[in-house]
Amino acid sequence: MQTINKIKIIIISVVFALAFSYFAFMALTSATMYYYTVSELQTLDPSSNQDIIRVSGKLVPSSYNREVTSTISEFTITDGTNLLKTQHDGILPDLFFNKHSEIILQGTLTKEKTFITNNVTVKCPSKYISENPSSNV
Repeated sequence: MQTINKIKIIIISVVFALAFSYFAFMALTSATMYYYTVSELQTLDPSSNQDIIRVSGKLVPSSYNREVTSTISEFTITDGTNLLKTQHDGILPDLFFNKHSEIILQGTLTKEKTFITNNVTVKCPSKYISENPSSNV
């Protein structure tokens, strides 16, 4: 009788370990998503890929445009080499216009190579960089 109880405990432990491993694997794979640079995204064929993708770049100064009565904004991001026209409907993060911030966009690429975002994240610079270096004391 004692042997049967040990076998039951071992089987239950193995089932729990397998279930825990499965859920941990699913959580980790869904939480990680590669993001492209603007140059890498330019090489993709938009008609073959309608998955949600991420792209990283910096805002091109003076490219931001939004009509006063609309929540749709258009802007361009760059990786220093290529440009990507982008359209976003919604509120943008506070540090979006900081020239030192890296912008990570999540969305889809249209056939016209315009990136339609559904999420905008601003990755803050790792070190504080003053807007006016001459004012540092």
